[in-house]
Amino acid sequence: MSNNYVKVLPPILAETRVQQVKKRIIELVTPEMQKITGSKSASHENLKQQLEAAMNSLGVQNMPAEVREQIIASALADLIGYGPLEWLLHDEQINEIMVNGPDMVFIERNSELWETDIRFESENHIMQIIDRILLPLGRRVDYDNPTADARLPDGSRVNIAIRPVSVNGPLITIRKFLRNKMTSEDFIALGTMTSYMATFLQACVVSRMNILISGNTSSGKSTMLNVLSTYIPENERIITIEDAVELQMTQRHVIQMETKLPSVDGTGAVTIRDLVRNALRMRPDRLVVGEVRGGETLDMLQAMNTGHSGSLTTVHANTPRDAIARLETTALMSGIDLPVTALRRQISSALDLIVHMSRLPDGSRKATQITEVVGMEGDIVTLTDIYKFHQTGISPEGKVKGDLRPTGIRPVFNPRLEVAGFKLGGEYFGLGF
Repeated sequence: MSNNYVKVLPPILAETRVQQVKKRIIELVTPEMQKITGSKSASHENLKQQLEAAMNSLGVQNMPAEVREQIIASALADLIGYGPLEWLLHDEQINEIMVNGPDMVFIERNSELWETDIRFESENHIMQIIDRILLPLGRRVDYDNPTADARLPDGSRVNIAIRPVSVNGPLITIRKFLRNKMTSEDFIALGTMTSYMATFLQACVVSRMNILISGNTSSGKSTMLNVLSTYIPENERIITIEDAVELQMTQRHVIQMETKLPSVDGTGAVTIRDLVRNALRMRPDRLVVGEVRGGETLDMLQAMNTGHSGSLTTVHANTPRDAIARLETTALMSGIDLPVTALRRQISSALDLIVHMSRLPDGSRKATQITEVVGMEGDIVTLTDIYKFHQTGISPEGKVKGDLRPTGIRPVFNPRLEVAGFKLGGEYFGLGF
């Protein structure tokens, strides 16, 4: 067992007698479940009443009310909810849930990884929960399609993998939806970025700079994309494109689109690339793509180069320089044979800024680099850091120490910011007052 171990289930549910009562009342009401009609809320209430009646029939009326409520809540979760995961989904301190098998469930809480006491009865039990997640969305997993991306009704993002690609059996990874949307003020308070960086990024978004957010897994790319999207003016038409809708746009004129898996016969798939091409015919003022990782990269770059300025997207990469290389690789997946130099010129003329997110060893997330895409020098894309994180050490508690500083370089596109009304003084770029 991991040193980072936490109990999340109410202790009473682990008692043998309580487990027996729960199992018995589920057996009693299961034959009646097919008779439940009406809305979901009515069905939930009817089933709850049946479970209470089943408990009474077992002669456990003297059981404390709190214990009865926990047994019924757990039984409801198994019958029509997400089983043992319900306890984790309702805990607002948990950011991520990772099911590695029936007996191994981890969570991320306060930027730390913890193993929990959550257990499934078997792999079949996990598969039942997977079906419950996917069926309402018209998605599926099977031997021929062993992976899937989905979202829960509250917006939480789900990734699923089963055999044969998952050697250890069914896996579920849930990135929970933040009910209270992160803001730039939250980022500043957490040390993810400084107030100068926030104002600079706001100026870049309003001034219609094309911005790429890069970073590794779970570094905060999507959260940063959400924050930057709040800076888009209210009077612009925004089209968002994602595998599963996750962006929390607050503007009124927003069109949200998501991909579609192929049907059982293998036809009818709608990819990110299909949606990008379609969105360009829908008169977007802003195009926001959750992530580019295939041929859609070239379509996105061409859109940025042909009047669709102010676009935002993300990419998996370890550094801003790696992000450029990643764009080259994914753009070549479009099937169009472009010379590397020509492709790099497309990238350098399309992008204005790269915001690189990092998850540090202590679990904290920071915008460790804000980098301007300046142009080309020979056949190399020229990058210049405007802000950068400087690590100074690690505290005795394991916290990373350091600060985010401007590099002393004013961006080449600064006149475009001024035209849009943002006259940022030298203090924003470490040049003094």
